[in-house]
Amino acid sequence: MKKYLFILRNAPHNGCHAQEMLDIILTTAAFDQPVSLLLLDEAVFQLKKNQQATAQGYKETAAIFKALEIYDVNEIYVETESLQEYGLSSSDLLLPVTACFRKEIATLMKNYDLVFSG
Repeated sequence: MKKYLFILRNAPHNGCHAQEMLDIILTTAAFDQPVSLLLLDEAVFQLKKNQQATAQGYKETAAIFKALEIYDVNEIYVETESLQEYGLSSSDLLLPVTACFRKEIATLMKNYDLVFSG
């Protein structure tokens, strides 16, 4: 069985990109494939608590992120430097995450058979 890592880099509510990536992630996980996520750059805001997507005219993705556990997507990584850059900590996020330093990401990626970046 192949292990999948999905890397998200875009801010939430920036078009339909986040929704499309989440659809791909959930579809992959629904077929009992091991799936993990890595959030870099502005993507750390995708897990930020108390967002108001509807005010911006976009779909709310928080419920989809919360559903990841149902699909056994439990390994969610965030880049420590991205959190720091935007003044966030893991307690500001909807889900439990594993923070990793930028220098550790290449090693992390080697643990996966397929890496998708969006």
